[in-house]
Amino acid sequence: MPYPEMMVAPMRADMVRMGFQELRDAEQVEQAMDAMEGTVLVAVNSICGCAAGIFRPAVAMALQGDTQPDHMVTVFAGQDMDATASARRHLIGYPPSSPSIALLKNGDVVFMLERFQIEGRSAPAIAQDLQSAFAEHC
Repeated sequence: MPYPEMMVAPMRADMVRMGFQELRDAEQVEQAMDAMEGTVLVAVNSICGCAAGIFRPAVAMALQGDTQPDHMVTVFAGQDMDATASARRHLIGYPPSSPSIALLKNGDVVFMLERFQIEGRSAPAIAQDLQSAFAEHC
């Protein structure tokens, strides 16, 4: 069952402040993904502690670099179920994971960080992984 919106609104706002387009339903996801060419950073946001303490800060740090993806979208796992399921259909070869972040290039996943690769690591280390992926693929 989803958390009350007043609890997750600040977590949603974190991603939007970073420049992500928030997608709240499956139709929005499909329209956005169909319209985007080049590189797309897909962030699966979450209410968990590792999202707040590691994931979102790491993404914010990574986006301070010179190289950026062409597009950035986010869905919120556990809140916007249809949007999350639709976004995950684009992450071929990876099981559901939240938080997680994927870089797609021309529709194919070229880089992925799953929850098990986020938990227990520092935000700067994750940010470096993301910046390296941006440098290679963007």
